[in-house]
Amino acid sequence: MKKFQVPNIYRSSLISAIKNKRKQDDKLKKDFTPTLIDLGPVQFYLARHFGFCYGVENAIEIAFRTIEENPGKRIFLLSEMIHNPQVNATLKERGVLFLQDTYGKQVIPFDEITGDDVVIIPAFGTTLEIEQMLQQKGIRTEKYNTTCPFVEKVWNRSEQIAAKGYSIIIHGKPKHEETRATFSHASSNTPTVIVNNMADTIKLGKYITGEKAPHLFYDEFKGMYSEGFNVEKDLQRFGVVNQTTQLATDTQAIAEYLKNLVMQHYKLNNETAGERFADTKDTLCYATNDNQTAVSAMLETKADFAVIVGGYNSSNTTHLVELCEKKMPVYFINNEEKILSEKEIVHFNIHDKQEHHTTDFIPVSSPVKILVSSGASCPDSLVEAVIKKLSSLFNVQDKLTEAEKQFA
Repeated sequence: MKKFQVPNIYRSSLISAIKNKRKQDDKLKKDFTPTLIDLGPVQFYLARHFGFCYGVENAIEIAFRTIEENPGKRIFLLSEMIHNPQVNATLKERGVLFLQDTYGKQVIPFDEITGDDVVIIPAFGTTLEIEQMLQQKGIRTEKYNTTCPFVEKVWNRSEQIAAKGYSIIIHGKPKHEETRATFSHASSNTPTVIVNNMADTIKLGKYITGEKAPHLFYDEFKGMYSEGFNVEKDLQRFGVVNQTTQLATDTQAIAEYLKNLVMQHYKLNNETAGERFADTKDTLCYATNDNQTAVSAMLETKADFAVIVGGYNSSNTTHLVELCEKKMPVYFINNEEKILSEKEIVHFNIHDKQEHHTTDFIPVSSPVKILVSSGASCPDSLVEAVIKKLSSLFNVQDKLTEAEKQFA
């Protein structure tokens, strides 16, 4: 796999040593057990896979190269390049201006952009409408496009099945940049509708079977279907694709539910199911799937609590937190400064979208066992900083140097 030029500020010698050792010992990536860092009174269990994925490293390399190659020019990002506050803050420090916020709200009017400016398309991609508008201004969008190749794979697969007469159902968060981009690309070729979760899917299923009156669909799914969508006709043949940062198991469950529903409704078997339901399993992102599988395997280790590091608006990171909270206390933090002391931690609650203070989060036990992972947009340097901060609470941070040597 291609190696990218990522600034050293995002790298970690400790994490790199661990990842290289695991890769060397497990070239086929079949071992999902966590890596133990034993410091005596505290033990860290690192997930087998975590941190920057292929698409994120690709985006970071393009963005920083763009800055170097265009001195004196105004450089814009359509929105957050990835969902990590540290990376986005660094780009702002380098003079990059953000045109929209993460929900598509305009920060700088598009009217202020000229053909002399540089506009970077983020890793999530963008809508066809925005891309065409930029091109009409004379901006070369293809030159500074950091769209993740796995997101583009979803677009390409959508186009392929659209050509065969299938509609598209997108499993994604309706307001997420990637979902908006995928919706734009898919709906340019075929009728498209978004489901956010299994509850939405079950509701949609009632229109497939005719259990619900068709006219109710347009209010129930308002803002989540393409123009001219005909609920009576456009749900007869379809395929399911996803926002790549969703839980892969959720997407698979949604696809399986709809496939079984279609088979029962039209009295099909496995051989004839393709008449109504397109197979799109190959669009699931490998990195998202690996990170989620690694966290599930990590959770088989008996531990006191888990720490997940990443941006609070990162969808893939949020799903790692969801997996952990089913098994044990989990603290979702975006940097080591959230660990205030051995008595107090500030962490994000994914349900009420607020930071909370928890006291006495470190139990009285020996050794204290902590599970650690991070999102696909989180730098390894942040994970190392969190491990160092937690180690300092036990006065064993100096042992990390020796621990690193074990993986060299």
